[in-house]
Amino acid sequence: MAETEPLRYKLLTGPDDRSFCERVSAALAEGYVLHGPPTLTFDGERVIAGQAVVLPEPPGRPSPNRPHIQEA
Repeated sequence: MAETEPLRYKLLTGPDDRSFCERVSAALAEGYVLHGPPTLTFDGERVIAGQAVVLPEPPGRPSPNRPHIQEA
């Protein structure tokens, strides 16, 4: 994979604050979509959030995790 090619999956994590929300919003603006619900935990001082995002698979492009099935 070329270094400039965007990752298909990202797990964004950090304190549950405006900066975290801005990072998730930026990923959505880049074409990522949310993958599952956010997760939250408490580290004893602050709430830490996590959100997985994925790039949708372009039509006709086989996924490396799923073999391409050619239609007859």
